[in-house]
Amino acid sequence: MAPPFSRAEYAGRLRAVQTRMREAGLDALFLTDPANVNWLCGFDAWSFYVPQALLVEASGDQPVWMGRLMDAGAARFTTYLDDAHVLALPEDYVQRPDIHPGDWMAERLIERGLARAAIGYESDHYFLSPRWFAALGRGTPEARWIDADRLVNWARFVKSEAELAVMAEAAGIAGVAMRAAFDGLRPGIRQCDLMAEVVGAQIRGLPNAGGHLTAVYPLMLAGEKASTAHPMWDDSPLEADQTVAFELGGCRSRYNAGLARTVHIGRAPDRLIETAKAVEEGLEAVLAVLRAGVSAGEAHRAWRTVLDRRGLEKPSRIGYSIGVGYAPDWGERTVSLRPNDSTLLPENAVIHVMLGMWMDGWGMELSETVRIRTAGCEALTNFPRAVFETG
Repeated sequence: MAPPFSRAEYAGRLRAVQTRMREAGLDALFLTDPANVNWLCGFDAWSFYVPQALLVEASGDQPVWMGRLMDAGAARFTTYLDDAHVLALPEDYVQRPDIHPGDWMAERLIERGLARAAIGYESDHYFLSPRWFAALGRGTPEARWIDADRLVNWARFVKSEAELAVMAEAAGIAGVAMRAAFDGLRPGIRQCDLMAEVVGAQIRGLPNAGGHLTAVYPLMLAGEKASTAHPMWDDSPLEADQTVAFELGGCRSRYNAGLARTVHIGRAPDRLIETAKAVEEGLEAVLAVLRAGVSAGEAHRAWRTVLDRRGLEKPSRIGYSIGVGYAPDWGERTVSLRPNDSTLLPENAVIHVMLGMWMDGWGMELSETVRIRTAGCEALTNFPRAVFETG
């Protein structure tokens, strides 16, 4: 096993982040989001349920990984870091009420000359706990901890050609998973049995590109559950005359691509057909607008124009930047396609355009993962765009 990208790729990412750090007046950056850790050095293990961090200093050609002793070995085959840049947390610190890994990490910061440094941290994600952050501050009383949330996320926004190739593979896996969902769909099959086929397809992936667990677990919205956005499947059987929405995806080297489609078991009712026409028209309008230099808000207005004409409402955003991700989210938490987002979309950003309509007692979804190009956009996902029916 080896890192999925070249040394030069990771070195370029590190330099880009160090440039942003200098612009923000930071001496160091203490990263705790596993997606950002992975993006910067390649580290990949299901180890982030225990405090784990990547320290980026303003100069130097390698970041410093800090994590649990039993997980440090993963750095040898998922990163290019040398032994001096892999610091193993003693097992005695794991899940104890009297000491915390943050105490040990603070000591390492001081050892590296950062006792009085300006240190950036990520304030708004799922993994940095209040207790961890308090331990860091208590152990470095003279340091200045500065909110640098999403500094790395924005550095990830524009994808390299190597990243785009991996995301194309992830999109291909998403199509395989959706095909498994459609092929297995029938009245009487338990939801859990159908989703077992979907998850199997996601992991088997493509002949030349095996899959990984997606950061968003596959969702199946059947019948009344389709009236809301993110319910989980259960063991109840699917029924005739149910509308079923699938929000699936593919994952390759931790890069995710999302794909949503809807199918009706039997003949689709008129309300679904009419809503589907509006959503398909809206998706085409958004895709026609998306290109480098267009704002996220302008893309949303193209969708809003279609819905206004058809008398429909969708208050939520209709898309977001996507890429490296670990559970529970594959979004990059940067740009969102919504009215008040003035961010100009750059070439080689990747956006999951997600159009879900959650109605009274039923719903539907349609989405594509697209690459932003100078003259338009390119769908990485490839599955027929329609609401299907089985009869």
